[in-house]
Amino acid sequence: MELLHANQLTKKYKENSVIQDVSFTLEHGRCVALLGPNGSGKTTTLRMLAGFIKPTEGTIAFNDESLSRDFRQHVGYLPQFPVFYDWMTGKEFLVYSGQLAHLSKSEARKRADELLELVNLKEVRKLRISKYSGGMKQRLGIAQALIHSPKLIILDEPASALDPIGRREVLNLMRELKKDSTILFSTHILNDAEEVSDEILLLNNGNVIEQGSMHELESVQNTVTLKLAFSDEPKFIEERLKEIESVFKVHRVQDDFLLTVHDLQTARKQLLEVVHNEDWQLTKFEVAKTSLEDLFMKAVKE
Repeated sequence: MELLHANQLTKKYKENSVIQDVSFTLEHGRCVALLGPNGSGKTTTLRMLAGFIKPTEGTIAFNDESLSRDFRQHVGYLPQFPVFYDWMTGKEFLVYSGQLAHLSKSEARKRADELLELVNLKEVRKLRISKYSGGMKQRLGIAQALIHSPKLIILDEPASALDPIGRREVLNLMRELKKDSTILFSTHILNDAEEVSDEILLLNNGNVIEQGSMHELESVQNTVTLKLAFSDEPKFIEERLKEIESVFKVHRVQDDFLLTVHDLQTARKQLLEVVHNEDWQLTKFEVAKTSLEDLFMKAVKE
């Protein structure tokens, strides 16, 4: 079921278009990673969806209705560099945030306790935020984004500035949140996107260039990588492999040959015929897993 639809969003500053005709949909219960090089428009896109800046052109529809003035009640937002009142305790900050979101003081206290439990900060709820680690602050920031029970959670680079321990804590939390929430998060750490997201949104030069699951993006890119190895090294093997019709790229990595092909079945048949005819001793024939980095680099270069 569709939660949000962005239609031809454009954001201009004077004559400079940061975002140009961006359109995409977000489905209920999905975790979507927004990927793109630096300067591709990720933060601008998120800030438009969160209601902090208005698009120059285009529309945003939430639950099939154009967003009204109070649409932010449905959206929870964590900026890339959140700011806290370090003299407050974690619970005081969440209660304060809840009251800003129009919760009563009793509702804010109850919700703060629930969220501190959720983000694993219950034991440090009375500790001043100035004493929190980076990972603890980021989890507190996510709790703040959840204080008003939003339908959509928007996180801008939630784990990129953290050490490995803090990053793991945030990723584990996101994995729990995606069970019951819709999440849109930006990141330049491709492994994070691959680990927790259900869907990928690729942004480049202010335009959406691909959207879909890993499987769908692999189908769109329509390439497969094969990994071959031989017990001995036949003469001119790399040149001979390049001559095979279904193979359009050959790359040597130590003792392995990585072959990029379009049609797996055709390539397998032609390769095995050549191996048999040349009497090569094949010791490895694997279909290599396509990584998100492979898909990202290919899409951006195109």
